[in-house]
Amino acid sequence: MIFIAAAVLLLAGIFGPSVWVQYTLRKYATPSDRYTGTGGELARELLDRCGLAEVSVEISDHTDHYDPLAKSVRLAKANLEGRSLTALTVAAHEVGHATQDRDAYAPLRLRTQMAILTIPAQKIGAAMLMFSPILALITRTPLAGGLMLLGGFLSLGTETLVHMITLPTEMNASFSRAMPMLDKGNYLRRSDIPHARRILRACAWTYIAASLVSLLNIGRWWAILRR
Repeated sequence: MIFIAAAVLLLAGIFGPSVWVQYTLRKYATPSDRYTGTGGELARELLDRCGLAEVSVEISDHTDHYDPLAKSVRLAKANLEGRSLTALTVAAHEVGHATQDRDAYAPLRLRTQMAILTIPAQKIGAAMLMFSPILALITRTPLAGGLMLLGGFLSLGTETLVHMITLPTEMNASFSRAMPMLDKGNYLRRSDIPHARRILRACAWTYIAASLVSLLNIGRWWAILRR
């Protein structure tokens, strides 16, 4: 019984933040026509006001994010074209990242560099995981187990590490940049300000929620490796 309770608490701790983030963003995505302007239009106006006319605003096929290499704020279709509180607040959050890039904000630069490094590391790790069983069959030595361990860390652990170090960057983008821009420009209804703070907090915790799920994947992989 204690084991079951502990397992439930562990799963709640891992998946709880992700569920809360998605719930918060969906909650304030309605009504979809709460404001006259769209998230994309607000992002464009904020970027221009911040002297970032060279930064583009584009649709994202996946998640909302700012790409410091392409100098582009990318928003999901619902936030780019939507007029909800979520759409406007998320757009402001991503513009916050663009201003971090403009100001050479050190934590963002570190995250960007680490993200670049993880791409080849993940490919190398995946290759190690693919060939280590073959090596084990051929050599029958402990070297294959070590290779699999290293491959698992490179393919799964590096992404988790990047996610874990992003919280300061996300909190700064939300509360030191996006919120002051929204407040100063009077873009939101006063009654929406507390709700916007909840959305910004959810934006900041998006990567932490993803890192917790990644940790679960590492745990599952480690359990398989030990069998």
